[in-house]
Order: sequence, then C-alpha cells, then structure tokens
Amino acid sequence: MPNRRMLLAAGAALALPAIRPALAQAWSPNRPIRFIVPFVAGGSTDVAARLIAERMGEILGQPVVVENRGGSGGNIGGELVVRAAPDGQTILMGVTGLLTTNPHIYKSMAFDPAKDLAPVSMAYTSDMVIVVPKSLPVRNLREFVDYVKARPGELSFGSSGHGASTHTAAELFRLAAGLDMVHVPYRGSGAAMNDLIAGNIQMMLIQIAGAVGQIRDGQVKALAATGPRRHPLLPDVPSVGEAGWPEATATSWGCVMAPAGTPAPIIARLNAAVVEAIATPTVRERLSAAGVDGESSTPEALAAYIAAEREKWGRVVREAKITVE
Repeated sequence: MPNRRMLLAAGAALALPAIRPALAQAWSPNRPIRFIVPFVAGGSTDVAARLIAERMGEILGQPVVVENRGGSGGNIGGELVVRAAPDGQTILMGVTGLLTTNPHIYKSMAFDPAKDLAPVSMAYTSDMVIVVPKSLPVRNLREFVDYVKARPGELSFGSSGHGASTHTAAELFRLAAGLDMVHVPYRGSGAAMNDLIAGNIQMMLIQIAGAVGQIRDGQVKALAATGPRRHPLLPDVPSVGEAGWPEATATSWGCVMAPAGTPAPIIARLNAAVVEAIATPTVRERLSAAGVDGESSTPEALAAYIAAEREKWGRVVREAKITVE
C-alpha cells in the first residue's frame, strides 16, 4: 500500500497546474469563514487549526474563525459541515478517526465522509509515542511486550475514546505484537494520561505533542515513536520499526475538508490558501513547536490518501472488533 509521503508527494507536482491559478482567483469569501474543529479546544488538532486559520485569513482577506464542536468521536462537528451550504464559508479540520475509522465503527452514522465531504488539502501529520508508567519495570518495547505476554488479559491500555487514533493505533500495535490487553476509553487524552501517570493503566499511544512534557519530566517512559522514523522532539526514542514492529507504524493527521458539492473554483481557492499558509515559515515553525508537521497536498492526492487510510484502519477495526453503539 502506498504510504502517506508517496501519495502526497505524487500530488505535489499538481498543486498549481496551469489552470489552477485562474481557478484560485475566481472566488473570494465575502464574510468570515467558519473552520470547524470537531474536538474540544486545546489538543493538537485545535492548535494546528488555529495556526493555519490565522494565516489563511490573511491570504483570503476574511477572518477564518475556529469553532470547536466536539462529541461523538468528531461526528457532531463533521455533520455540522456536511449540512452547511457548499459555498466555501464553512470548512472542517478532518482527522484520521472521523474520516477513516468512524464509518467502520459507528452502526448509525448520520453521514458518509467519503461521499458528503470534499477534500481540500492535507494540513498536518502527527506521529504518536507509546508511553508507560515510570513504575512499570520495563526499559524498552521488547521488555514491555514480554511483560504483557506474561500477564495475558491482566493489563490495560487507555485512549482518548473509542475509534480515536489513540485507540486504533494502539490496537494496530497490540495486534502486531500479539498482546492480550483491555482497552479503557477516556474522554480525551488528558484524562488517560493522568491515569497512566498514576499507574491505573499500563500503556497509552498519544500524539507526541501531548506527551513530550511528561516524558521529559520523567513522569512516564517513552518506549517507541509510531512514525516511520525517529521524531525530532524525541531523538533518543526509537521508532516502532527500529524496536522490531514495523507493521505497527502509524501517523495521525488532519486535513481541510469542505461540504460535498463545493464548486471547483472554491476548492481551488481554499487549497491555494492552505498550501500558502503551511508554506509560511512562521506557521511551519509554530506547528513544529506544537509537535505536528505541516504538510499540504492537492485535493486529488488527499482523496487517494484518505481512501488508502480508510482501507488500512477498516482492517484494524475488523480484526480488533471495535464497535460503538
């Protein structure tokens, strides 16, 4: 299966074909744009959206106002955008779970992300890290796997909620390593991290941005980063591939989406604004400081990437038997 960088790089050469500059200038917003973040404020998705929105507003000549509409694994915010007029005035920060996992785990979803949302551009990627309590008597991922296998069904791992990337990425690792652990969902990564520090759960996969402080303070142990290589914020922490489980490589991501039916000139203009915003050095630096990597794409490349991710995470959902009533 093509990886993220292969798919997005394939589309990068198409970012501004000859026709696109004309299309990109054919529409301009006539009032502030609503940028829906389908989670509560403060997480990496929210921070990335606000950094990108600020620069997009300067480029488009209208404010891009972030609105947090959390709940139901992102479905509430997603549905709000789906029901909005396809006029470019309401856009969504789509994420891994909402766009690729939720359709597989929610028995009754009010919309189909594949049909009811239109890709605009990739916005950022965010590697995760496998963390355990400092009290756990393991020094690396191999020792952790052996420790869990000696206690089948006795230990637990936490996540920010059923179907969130922190859940599905953990299930991917659990399946790859052959571990028997109990999943404990929380309402957000913060609550799960607090229980991890306290030793009430024994593992968590979390975006690096949400754990780097606790790792550096020695509150938790970092065993492996889930990206394809070591992350600059945690240079001493091996990747899961280095640790012996390359099939557990996983990256969460966010992208800009619009309601289905949004005209091509509007999509092109929004795409151009996102691409320019992410290419702005100060935006890239601030995104990196927040623990995420700015990355743009064409709408076409994003559509192909989402389709590949939907297939990948659908398999994990089926094999891990993840369901939400």
